[in-house]
Amino acid sequence: CAKAGQWGGAVQLLQQMVDGHVERDIILYNSVISACEKSGEWGQALQLLFEMADGHLERSTNSYNSAISACEKKGQWSWALQLFSDMTDSHVTRDTI
Repeated sequence: CAKAGQWGGAVQLLQQMVDGHVERDIILYNSVISACEKSGEWGQALQLLFEMADGHLERSTNSYNSAISACEKKGQWSWALQLFSDMTDSHVTRDTI
């Protein structure tokens, strides 16, 4: 789903896993956030990034980069900058996209 940018299917699959009490990991979340990023679904990407934190999953540089890129694609610069700043607060290595 992520490579094809099929964010809706990816989010639906993730929700089915939540409903089925299947353990989710950083790789799964990063894939779904990436699908959202490719489709410009910045709001959904942010929601998933915040969900990772709520579920006590470590957010990686890739997690943030995909969410920041989704924000950038839709002109959501304030969110992109906030996420970039949050990387430092979360002790995530910042890099260039």
